Amino acid sequence: MTLRLSSADCALATIALCGALLFGAQIMEHRFAMEPCPMCLMQRLWIFAAALVAYVGLAHNPRWGIYPLLTIIAALIGGWVSARHLWLQSLPADQVPSCGPPVDYMIENFSLLDTLGSMFLGTGDCAQVDDFLGLSLPLWALLGFAALIALAALQWRLQLAAHQPDSRPQP
Repeated sequence: MTLRLSSADCALATIALCGALLFGAQIMEHRFAMEPCPMCLMQRLWIFAAALVAYVGLAHNPRWGIYPLLTIIAALIGGWVSARHLWLQSLPADQVPSCGPPVDYMIENFSLLDTLGSMFLGTGDCAQVDDFLGLSLPLWALLGFAALIALAALQWRLQLAAHQPDSRPQP
């Protein structure tokens, strides 16, 4: 028996992985009282964006190659935020940027560009190291983004293979 994956299967797996990542983040925030920093929120936003693109692609036309490409772009941006978050955590204490106000305060009182800038580039709050199973949370997010990229690339490859004519000789 051969297992045949389709483009839709990869899109469903992408949505499921994003759901699991976001569910885990909510559990950590609400059950274990781990307040997310601005970069953590930005990573959640890009995970949600990847899920939304995969869902729209599945609902619209799972055979279109633009949806896996957009999922890869969302995961690359989220992966960049995760990598920067890891870099901030690796800085010595005297080189960490100053801590900023909470995100809800920034949204109410700062311009959109200032708020997004601190969410992308991080504040001193982002240098705090919280871990789960021995790995820091941004590393878990980076691994999740890498898995999303792999799933979207597989989806894209399956779409291309489905549109290629079969080159084997017919009996």
